[in-house]
Amino acid sequence: MDWDAFFTVHKDLPREGPGAPEDVAWACAPAEVPEDAAICDAGSGPGGDVAALLSVAPRGHVVAVDLHFGEAADARLANEPRARGVSADFTALEALPEAPFDLIWCAGALYFLGLEEGPSRLGRALKPAGVLAFSEPCRFVEAPSPEAGAIFGGYPLRDAEQIVAMVETQGFTVLGHRRVPDAGWEAYFQPLEARIAALRPGADAPLAAMLDQCAQEAAAWRAHRAEVGYLLVVARRT
Repeated sequence: MDWDAFFTVHKDLPREGPGAPEDVAWACAPAEVPEDAAICDAGSGPGGDVAALLSVAPRGHVVAVDLHFGEAADARLANEPRARGVSADFTALEALPEAPFDLIWCAGALYFLGLEEGPSRLGRALKPAGVLAFSEPCRFVEAPSPEAGAIFGGYPLRDAEQIVAMVETQGFTVLGHRRVPDAGWEAYFQPLEARIAALRPGADAPLAAMLDQCAQEAAAWRAHRAEVGYLLVVARRT
């Protein structure tokens, strides 16, 4: 991947993956998040979910952790005394001074660890009975088309029942799950498509290729969203 082209496209976008404030509110309801909760947004991107996370814990604090976008998140949160951004690997959250956490929110990033061990690794940074809420690539039909499977780059796609079972073998009780709604995907793709249109004129070859790739990602999801997508899972550490 041409990372210079990638960051040219993605710089200053409001979010780096599908999601919306309604997803945070839905996940936090069964989690019974304390008003003074310590919350981690793991793999936060530029911090697009932080405002929603702060709203569910009016006396709490959020640390947004992202290896590539942590500085962008910190700048975005400069005037928010209850939040900060950190440029760090989100696989070692237990090393953060705010740990352990009441809630770890991980939207569209846990798959970098894999479902086989991702929940247990993030769970190390949770308080006893703390909650992990994350979105995981999911198949909504028995046999997604190759084009649908390619949306997640060959990542192994499981159905909701399989995802729940794998989470519960890692020391969690699943409190609820649902698909990430279309509105969450559009909240990611529409600003991305506006950026693509703005950068098209005069784009050099590497940037043009990245613009094509991003446009194809949006088109593929819209064509195959009935087959695959993200499952939002809320699970309590046991």
